[in-house]
Amino acid sequence: MDSFNIDNYLRISLTDVVLVCISTFLIVLIAKKFFWDKLLAYIQKRQDLIQHNIDSSVQIKQEAQDIKDQYDEKMKNAGKEAHAILESARASAAQEKQQILEEAQHEVSRIKKQAQEDLEREKRNAQKDMKEAISSVAIEAAKKLVKKEMDEAAQKEYIDDFIDEAGSSKW
Repeated sequence: MDSFNIDNYLRISLTDVVLVCISTFLIVLIAKKFFWDKLLAYIQKRQDLIQHNIDSSVQIKQEAQDIKDQYDEKMKNAGKEAHAILESARASAAQEKQQILEEAQHEVSRIKKQAQEDLEREKRNAQKDMKEAISSVAIEAAKKLVKKEMDEAAQKEYIDDFIDEAGSSKW
């Protein structure tokens, strides 16, 4: 085999390097003449779009923070409102309880008064019935004891007077 020589593979020569540099310079000049403005406009448009997206995201982030702050404030107020509603309900319940107690006490006193009136009426009726029973017994007893004939109306009047005098004192 032949000996290995790297120069055969690379083949770099000064003329090739100079030609590559000149061709690259010409390509850059042609690109700058025809494409550079379009390339800068595209890059500027892309930068503007990226900046707009950044600004929008900052604005959206600020809006989200404002909404979160409003939500936090509402949550604080909701706790206060719930506490106020509970206090109002407690006060209302206490007031209703007091009103029910007052109505019950009023009803108890009305029933008690009605019972006392019924007792008094029953007592008067019992006294009247007792008077009549005693007077009829007294008339019968007087008839038998006296054995004289007095008309019944006079006897009844005499006994009623006696009972009225006796009735005004304690039994």
